Amino acid sequence: MRSSVLAIALALGLAAPAAAQTGTGEKATPAPLAARTADSGLPLTPAQKATALPHLDLRLKVDPESKSIEGEAIYTIEALSALDRFEVDLDPRFTISSVSVDGSAAAWESDSGQVSIPLGKTLAAGETARVSLSWNGKPHVALRAPWQGGFVWDETEDGRPWVATAVQMNGCDLFWPCIDYPTKEIERLDSAITVPEGLVAAGNGTSAGSETADGWTTWRWTTRNPNTYAIALNIAPYGLVEDSYESRFGNTIPMAFWHLPGNGEEAKTLLQEVKTYLDFFEEVIGPFPFGDEKVGLAETPHLGMEHQTINAYGAKFRPSALGYDGLAQHEFAHEWFANQLTNTAPNHMWLHEGLGSYMQPLFQQWRDGEAAYLAAIVSQRAGVLSKSPVVPAEPISLSHYLDAEAGWGRDIYSKGSQITHTLRSVMGDEAFFRAIRRLVYGRIDPQPGNFVPQFASTDDFERIAEEESGRDLGWFFDAYLRQSALPRLIEQRDGSSLALQWQTDGGTAFPMPLDIKVGDRVMVAAMEDGSATVDLGSEDAHYVIDPMAKVLRHNPHIERWQAWVAEQEALEKAKAEAAAKAEAEAETAGDD
Repeated sequence: MRSSVLAIALALGLAAPAAAQTGTGEKATPAPLAARTADSGLPLTPAQKATALPHLDLRLKVDPESKSIEGEAIYTIEALSALDRFEVDLDPRFTISSVSVDGSAAAWESDSGQVSIPLGKTLAAGETARVSLSWNGKPHVALRAPWQGGFVWDETEDGRPWVATAVQMNGCDLFWPCIDYPTKEIERLDSAITVPEGLVAAGNGTSAGSETADGWTTWRWTTRNPNTYAIALNIAPYGLVEDSYESRFGNTIPMAFWHLPGNGEEAKTLLQEVKTYLDFFEEVIGPFPFGDEKVGLAETPHLGMEHQTINAYGAKFRPSALGYDGLAQHEFAHEWFANQLTNTAPNHMWLHEGLGSYMQPLFQQWRDGEAAYLAAIVSQRAGVLSKSPVVPAEPISLSHYLDAEAGWGRDIYSKGSQITHTLRSVMGDEAFFRAIRRLVYGRIDPQPGNFVPQFASTDDFERIAEEESGRDLGWFFDAYLRQSALPRLIEQRDGSSLALQWQTDGGTAFPMPLDIKVGDRVMVAAMEDGSATVDLGSEDAHYVIDPMAKVLRHNPHIERWQAWVAEQEALEKAKAEAAAKAEAEAETAGDD
C-alpha cells in the first residue's frame, strides 16, 4: 500500500509525508533533538523580532569521514528597534567554541537550542553590529529525509561521500545558527563550504570561485534573500551540466545541474525539460525570480526539496506516463511559491504547497490542453482529507505537518491545489492570474529587477483576490481554508424539480454557483443564498452537477475509499507487528 502511495505522490510531484520511505545511508538512530530544535517556526523572542539580518558570512567545513562539521557565522545585524542582544537558534548538540561582538570576545548564554549573545550596548533603530559565532560537532542525522530532516550521509555506487541537508520541517538551526522563522531571511548570504579534495559543494546562488589546499577544497557562493530552510549543502563527486535560457523578458538565465558520475545524459535531458517549465512559468505567472543567479539542481540521496536556486532532486530520472518529471516541476514551482513568495507564518504554508501543487495541473493544461488539466485535477481529489483547517486559527509550528491525525501536512498540498482551482473558476482567469502575480511579486507588472521577495498571509491573498475580482470572497476563504470539512451539497429531486442546498462546517454563507448539465444544455444555478431550485424539464431527465469539476465539495465515494485504504493499512501494520513479535519470541526461545 505504501509503495502505491509513493508512486502516486511521485506522479503528482507531491512530497506527502504519508509516502515517506527513503533511505538515508545512515542506519544508526541519532540522539533525539531538543524540543526547540526539533520544531520550526516557533514564536519569535522580542530580541528576534527587533533584529534584521543584512548580511551573513557563513563558513562550514564538512568532514564525511567523521560525520562532523565545524563552522563560523559572521553576522551583520541591524536593530529594528532598541536591541541589546542577538538571539539565534542552534542545535545544542554542537559545541560553541567562541563568540565575538564587533571584534571583541563576548559571553553567551545557551538554553536548550537558543543562544543569547549580549551586545554590551543597546543599538538604536538602524544601528548595526557584527556578531561572530563558531561551533563544531556531529549534526543530527535525518531520520526520514526530507520530511524528518537533518544531514544525510550517503555514498555513491563506488563508495565516495554523498552528503546533503534537508531541514524544512525542523529548521535551519539543525546545522547553522539562524533565526528559525520564515520572515527572518538574510538579505545577502556569502557561504564558503570546505570539503575533502575531489568533492564538489554545490550551493545557493552564484559561484564565487573555489580554492584547494592541504587536501581540502573550499567552494564559495553568494545569494540574496534565501528562504531560511532553502539554504542547503549538496556534496558529492559531482559532474556538471550547464546551459542557459533566453527569457521572454530579455535576460539570459544560467542553468546548471550537479549530477552523480554516470548520470550526465539524464541530467542534460532533464535540464532541457526544465526549459519548458521556464516557458510555462514565465508566460503564465511571471519572471523567474532569481534570473540574476541561476536555475540550479543537485542530485541528492533524498527525494527532493525546494532549495533556492539549487533544487534537490532525488527522483532518479524515473519516466512518467504524464511525460514530465512531476517531482522536478513541483520543486521548481517553489522558486515562485516559497522562495520568492514566502508565508508569514507556518499557518499559511498552503501558499507554498497548495499553489505549488496547482502548478502541475496548470502546466498540463498549458502543455496538453483541457482534458489533461481536468484529469490531473480530478486525480488530486482523492488525497483531500479535510480533518483540520488548511489555515489553523491558532498559531502553529511545523511540527503540525507530521501530525497524521490532523492531516494538515497532506491537505496543504492536494486540498490547497483544489481550492486554488475552484478560486480560479469563481474569479475568472484574468482576475485570478492578476491576483497571483500581485501575491508573488507585489505588483501586477513584474520585470527582472523591479520586484523584491514577498511575505504574505492568507488574509493578504484574500484581500488581493477581492481587489482584483471586485467581489467579496470572505465566504470562500472561510469555507475552504478556515473550516475543516468541505461544503456539502444536499440534493432533493421531486419529478422535474431539483432542489439544491449548500451546507458548510460552520454554517457560514456559501453562495457558490453550480453548473447543471441536462442533456446537451448547461444551466447555472446561482445559489446566491446557498440554495436554488432547478427545472430539469422532465421527470426522467438525466442531469450532471458540475460536469467540468469546477467546485471542490464533499464526495462520499472518496470518503468511503479513504476509509477502506486506512483499514487496509491498519491490517498491514498489524500483520507486520505480529510477524515481528513472533520472530522476536522465536529468537528468545532459541536462546533458552
